[in-house]
Amino acid sequence: MGTVLGAMRNVRWHELQHAYGSASQVPGVLSRIAWGDAPTSDEALSDLERWISTPPVFDSTAATVPFLWELAATDTVRDRAGVLDLLATILAAGNAEHPAWTRAAHDAVAAGRATAARLAAAPDTPEAGGRSPARPVRAAATRLLTALDRHACPACAGHPPRGA
Repeated sequence: MGTVLGAMRNVRWHELQHAYGSASQVPGVLSRIAWGDAPTSDEALSDLERWISTPPVFDSTAATVPFLWELAATDTVRDRAGVLDLLATILAAGNAEHPAWTRAAHDAVAAGRATAARLAAAPDTPEAGGRSPARPVRAAATRLLTALDRHACPACAGHPPRGA
């Protein structure tokens, strides 16, 4: 597959929109989630949630989701549970004025179901004297799988998201 987030350069981000305008800065925010220290990563995840999923989804949301799945599956990403929770937020969000954006975003989340199932089944491997770093990821993946199983929205009515 190549390097983490390597395919971001193939997306025409400047042609997509998020809640506050052009999505051209989304690749930088994804990079901060992937490689930032704790405060930087937390801030980037919060920014991304505001930009692409709360309250409506945007055309940039579906383009961003595959990279969120990549981050969730990468052990070195600091807040993989937060990334999985953002995916669940996207699945719960919609855009009544643009149902195709909603459907595309939900399909993109559902396409990562196998990754969520793998993360939900991850073994407990506690660090010396501490909690398992996999525990929060497992819990978030399990919540996301439950959300996928229960998903129902007007944009997806009669057509469960592809991959679900």
